[in-house]
Amino acid sequence: MGMSLSESSGDEDDFEESHEINVTPFIDVILVLLIIFMVAAPLSTVDLPIDLPTSTAQPTKKPDKPTYVSIKPDLAVAIGETMVKRVDLIRALDSMPDSNKEKPIFIRADRAVPYGEMMDVLELLRAGGYTKLKLVTLEGVPDPGATPSAAADKPKP
Repeated sequence: MGMSLSESSGDEDDFEESHEINVTPFIDVILVLLIIFMVAAPLSTVDLPIDLPTSTAQPTKKPDKPTYVSIKPDLAVAIGETMVKRVDLIRALDSMPDSNKEKPIFIRADRAVPYGEMMDVLELLRAGGYTKLKLVTLEGVPDPGATPSAAADKPKP
């Protein structure tokens, strides 16, 4: 509650009440929260350098805390940013605190990874009970002159 020291008619011991809101503490709290979110936001992404292929499919909504399994160009496998051996992949997924076999697993494979190697990782996950798998790609712009069959027949350099 604020008080005013202006002269008033009446008793010298009484002060008038000021009904104004002091917003300075509120602004300080908002600025601190802004700094916290600016620092924490980049930490919530996966920073493994992977050259993802592009896709023109409609993007889906990402869950709050996704689980990423990444396959690097040297065929190393990682959960999030933690490198794991392929034989330990299911054990590492099961030991995670938010482990749930009904939760989707997002697969990030570098474009240089052979198809057979990616299928080996998908088979490991399927054999471990993880059947909700989603492939991560970059968003691409559809080519208006290309049809799906023409794109499949087109040789790549």
